[in-house]
Amino acid sequence: MEKQSTSNPASRQRLDKWLFFTRLLKSRSLAQKAIEAGHVAVNDERVKQSSFQVKVGDVLALSLERRDVIVRVLLPGERRGPYEEARLLYEDLTPTEPREKLSAFDLATREPGAGRPTKKERRETDRLKPGFNPLDD
Repeated sequence: MEKQSTSNPASRQRLDKWLFFTRLLKSRSLAQKAIEAGHVAVNDERVKQSSFQVKVGDVLALSLERRDVIVRVLLPGERRGPYEEARLLYEDLTPTEPREKLSAFDLATREPGAGRPTKKERRETDRLKPGFNPLDD
């Protein structure tokens, strides 16, 4: 009898292993913790068991630390390979919001009075203090 290959598109795989192989989470134990905490939903249903079997076509919603991700399973993973290999296991369905592009000038300037004072602003403030002597500078 021949062992069923994991490259078979109809095969299933443990959710924690799949998340680890796709590099969406750094380790399998972190994947298990995220699943048990309820941060993962498969086909719009929360999953609490890391042994849940995902198959090709399932849509996963993950709440990660800094962002929410929605992906569709394209292939089961065989190993945790490089990013280029892991990227072939899923299709990213996360909606992208258009970001406002700021020019380099806009990024470098700040509102007056915001943040740490400039040397010029500090000198102007020092002049207002009682006992200020410009010759002491």
